Amino acid sequence: MRLHLLDGTYELFRAHFRRGARPAPGPDGVDVRGVRGLIGSTLRFLREAGATHVAASFDSVIESFRNDVFDGYKTSAGIDQAVHAQFPHAEKALKALGVVVWGNVEFEADDALAAAAVRWVEDVDQVVIVSPDKDLAQVVVGDRIVTYNRIQEKVFDETAVVEKFGVRPESIPDYLALVGDAADGVPGLAGWGAKSASTVLARYPRIEMIPPSADDWEVRPRSAEKLAAVLRERLADACLYRELTTLRLDVPIAESLSDLEWAGVPRRRFGELCDELGLDPGSFRVHRWAD
Repeated sequence: MRLHLLDGTYELFRAHFRRGARPAPGPDGVDVRGVRGLIGSTLRFLREAGATHVAASFDSVIESFRNDVFDGYKTSAGIDQAVHAQFPHAEKALKALGVVVWGNVEFEADDALAAAAVRWVEDVDQVVIVSPDKDLAQVVVGDRIVTYNRIQEKVFDETAVVEKFGVRPESIPDYLALVGDAADGVPGLAGWGAKSASTVLARYPRIEMIPPSADDWEVRPRSAEKLAAVLRERLADACLYRELTTLRLDVPIAESLSDLEWAGVPRRRFGELCDELGLDPGSFRVHRWAD
């Protein structure tokens, strides 16, 4: 049995900005083209993946506890408002498809996905996190917890993570701390790029394991002395950035694994949602009804 965990926020953005997606003004004036696309995309995934147990995680708001830790962390200020307005509709839409939904306020969607994956990995044959987000690579375990990029149709197991980033999954937070993550507002350290970070972290998996002097390094990336100097001077910043890029596994999840079993689309609830959003229920291909 596989457990599929969907990155609902990413899927909403992907659906809204999909080439050819036409406006879909709802009764409240909000353009719900992203939600319409999300419904169709999720139904297609459920049909093609043969999903039996599934849940989706959303950022109900963009801000999280990380904004209290670091002022520069991402906020809703940079979010396209046409998509932001669809956040509550998107959560309701997947619930109307019979999918368990986690809306996150204190934590982020990725935190809940990571927490669920680690929580249930021993109870299923495989956990598939449906997201291309590089943050989630840190919870990949062999081929037991993997991520899946729907656009590339590529599964990232532990071997693929190492091939892509040059480091093992447990070093991904350190990698992102050094290199930075512009999407999340994590600046990284000057001079540290993907190649230098992967070279050093492949030998010293954690930031605090890297010798202060480049003379003591057993690997020699380009400009090693400058890299070592920057890390010495900004070690506290690097550790802070790692805290920001480390996913939390203590997100409270009330459901049991059996609660995540997908029984199909509840016909009445789905019809009510379509009425609410001004969508034609007949335009969606529902392959399994719950009633």
